[in-house]
Amino acid sequence: MNNHSRWLHRYAIFVAISTAVLLYWGGLVTSTGSGLAVPDWPLSYGMLMPPMVGGIFYEHGHRMVATFVGLLTIILAMWLHKSEERRWLRILGWMALGTVIFQGILGGITVLFFLPLPVSVFHATLAQTFFCITLAIALFTSRFWKESIPHSIEPQKGSIRTITTVLVAIVFIQLIIGAIMRHMEAGLAIPDFPLAFGRIIPPIESVDVLVHFAHRLGAVAVTVAVLWYIMHVYKYYSTVKAFSIPAIALIILLVVQVTLGAYVIWSGKAVAITTFHLVTGALLLGTSAIAAMLSFRLVKPEKEKVMLTATPQQAQ
Repeated sequence: MNNHSRWLHRYAIFVAISTAVLLYWGGLVTSTGSGLAVPDWPLSYGMLMPPMVGGIFYEHGHRMVATFVGLLTIILAMWLHKSEERRWLRILGWMALGTVIFQGILGGITVLFFLPLPVSVFHATLAQTFFCITLAIALFTSRFWKESIPHSIEPQKGSIRTITTVLVAIVFIQLIIGAIMRHMEAGLAIPDFPLAFGRIIPPIESVDVLVHFAHRLGAVAVTVAVLWYIMHVYKYYSTVKAFSIPAIALIILLVVQVTLGAYVIWSGKAVAITTFHLVTGALLLGTSAIAAMLSFRLVKPEKEKVMLTATPQQAQ
């Protein structure tokens, strides 16, 4: 890995970290109820730099961080286009740029149309998707990815590819439900935890309660999926760092996320706790996505294993 490639990888990591900061700042906007603190777009009160007071600090600050990440993404896409030999990775760089531009437009629409729920949820979901794209670019430009041998690990019973794909899907769906709950302001629709109105299953008397309880059920599903991945890794791939490190990261993030979720309720949606809960969810999704990408990179497909073990007659 030459010095130029090393700096490209470091820059890609910086873009991913900056995107995580952008997610945090976007979470602050929602947590503080500042989504309409600046009523116009793309300017702010007709200015490039309005007085940074009250909710304007969060909303316009979010726009500033988003602009910075957009500029970083332009550089990343151009850098990949100029120096990257892998065509698919160059395309991914331009996809990242297209995603962040569309994300900015969605942000403007949410303001101009007074925070419509579908657009706000799509805006939040696309932010998570863009974060995963930046993580993927950082991984694909790494020395490990370039030097690792594709499909060098034999698959075991219970495909790790399937497990990680299911894990990513469950975490992503959970984040969508969380975005719906957040933008519906249903975070305290069920005011107690771990029970729900003193019960295991609460009376579903409103859409807010339904969405909130669905988010709690989603947390259970995420927990099961994470534990499924961890148990599979430590049963079959405990010596493979590419799998064991994400497994350790996932269990830590899961514990932190559940704890933060509980304190969101207990604190009455304290701003800092609620915002870190959102960011930790993004990190869970990102780590799950990295685990999935590594499994597809390193482990042979199941069908390939079947073909290798089949008799000539069976192969026909």
